Amino acid sequence: MVKSVQILQQKFLFHPSGALYWPERDMLLISDVHLGKISHFRKYGSAVPAGAIAENFRRLSEVIDFFNPENVVFLGDLFHSYANIEWDLFTNWLVEITAKVSLVVGNHDVISALKYEEVGVEVKQELILGEFFLSHHPEEKEGYLNICGHLHPGYKLRGRGRQTLPLKCFYKSEDRLILPAFGEFTGNYWISPNEGDQVYAITKKEVFLVN
Repeated sequence: MVKSVQILQQKFLFHPSGALYWPERDMLLISDVHLGKISHFRKYGSAVPAGAIAENFRRLSEVIDFFNPENVVFLGDLFHSYANIEWDLFTNWLVEITAKVSLVVGNHDVISALKYEEVGVEVKQELILGEFFLSHHPEEKEGYLNICGHLHPGYKLRGRGRQTLPLKCFYKSEDRLILPAFGEFTGNYWISPNEGDQVYAITKKEVFLVN
């Protein structure tokens, strides 16, 4: 189900949900959930099923139950819009988990740090842990490997003829690991890997190395 990958002598577990577990830190990393996006679209008439809201929280709970981490770090774009009904669902969800929750802010995180801190979520601009630099946007910091989100990476597997199978993916290059978007209805940026890059495509049940 999960894919174990060694990066700089550290073991990471890639989960089919798009979450990344770091055993040595007992830390679960999740990027681009975009809570509030579905409510925002429905408010303005988009045909998005209401059940998709519950699905985001179900998947969050499922992956946290699977790893039972001490720490959960959201790598930006946790909320897509200002507080709406999904903020209430989020605060209720926080009560149900025991992990310490932090947010590395992203470009869509318009909710104030004070509001997050009122519900026990620590807000950071970036996070450095050993040789790893955690951010929302892909960034370069000499001497560190960047773990980030933002791009919503996806990969199109090609079959016979012109058949393609579009999948979310983890995208690993020499000095960066980009996580897929965790949330529903987030869209993808279709990547074309360079030589030496690694693409780990995800389905609902597994993670596998493409190249």
